[in-house]
Amino acid sequence: MTDPLTSSATPESAAAGCPVHPGAVPLGGLEYQQHPDRLYRKLRQEHGSVAPVLLDGGIPAWLVLGYSEMHFVTSHDELFARDSRRWNAWDSIPADWPLLPFVGYQPSVLFTEGAEHHRRAGVISDALEGVDQFELEARCRQIADVLIDRFVGSGVADLKGDFAHPLAMRAAVQMCGMPVSGTDTDELVDDLRMSLDAAEGEDPVAAYGRVGARIQQLVKDRRARPAADVTSRMLTDAAGLSDEEIVQDLISVIAAAQQPTANWIGNTLRLLLTDDRFALDLSGGRLSVGEALNEVLWLDTPTQNFIGRWAVRDTQLGGRQIREGDCLVLGLAAANTDPQIWPEGPVGAAANSAHLSFSNGEHRCPYPAPLLADVIARTAIDALLERLPDIVLTVEPDELTWRPSVWMRGLTSLPVQFTPAPLSSS
Repeated sequence: MTDPLTSSATPESAAAGCPVHPGAVPLGGLEYQQHPDRLYRKLRQEHGSVAPVLLDGGIPAWLVLGYSEMHFVTSHDELFARDSRRWNAWDSIPADWPLLPFVGYQPSVLFTEGAEHHRRAGVISDALEGVDQFELEARCRQIADVLIDRFVGSGVADLKGDFAHPLAMRAAVQMCGMPVSGTDTDELVDDLRMSLDAAEGEDPVAAYGRVGARIQQLVKDRRARPAADVTSRMLTDAAGLSDEEIVQDLISVIAAAQQPTANWIGNTLRLLLTDDRFALDLSGGRLSVGEALNEVLWLDTPTQNFIGRWAVRDTQLGGRQIREGDCLVLGLAAANTDPQIWPEGPVGAAANSAHLSFSNGEHRCPYPAPLLADVIARTAIDALLERLPDIVLTVEPDELTWRPSVWMRGLTSLPVQFTPAPLSSS
């Protein structure tokens, strides 16, 4: 899949009838990849809290940078709705546009509105509430031990590829009723990675099709043999979702649980290993892990931007005239660091959890998904630091690189070394 950071985004490529906003800035570039905060600062200086941007191929959109503006957009579905079929730019979108997997309408909970969204989101929330958090913690510890055992004797590891990514995925699929290991699970893990973040030569569309087929089989199996898992609870919910609706929503649940949580783990480990404020406390019981997790949600949130919302009618936002059908990209990371809410004090104070990393309003991550993600991330980091207390980076902090994505914030790798240790007893 072409990435918007490496693709051209020129005004000339936007078709007639989809006018480019004056002064629009391409949303991407190599500098953005490593330092997105610099782009946000520049956009604020030049455009204020709502900036005109160009998506891949020169397609215009609005990037919401301000915290209060973000809160307003996500709190007013009657003005800024989720159904992408409202977009006034569809005549300009080519069939092979790389962002279609993110914005092309699908019959999943992500694109529903009103009563239908309440119905679908309610089923997900009820199913997630059935997850025993103590049991999830124990399972995540077991998964962590298995993964750590694979590299614990070597003294080196890539904590992103060897630990954070597979742990988050295995925790997510196990909650939904798939075995934590095995050929089907391993292939699902790889296909979901490809569908969300394909490397050169990989086919994300084919991978997504295989994901759908595996989830369909899971739903079929659980329809015949219910168990104590998220899938079974969705199937037996009184709302009576169809199997196809459950397949679509399970894909959304697993995808939302995996990559953001993996990046949350990876970004927090980076902070712990590079910031003396946290490193000084690691040997004293890791009391700073919770603070690090919270700070990452403010400063390096896994989901940087989300596309998006579509204007239901002509309106104004942040001094901008928004036309009916305009696309608004939710700049979650920019809003979290808005100087209007942090004029002097430190961003992400330990006791402050008013960030927008899980979005806001009716389309925010359904409760209790953020709590479950916290259990997964905290357990993973605690397990790693308990077993490998002297872990250090094998490169300088400024040599770490970020994946070329305008949407997700995650490292390409997190190489470390440590004193080899014995296998776990479990």
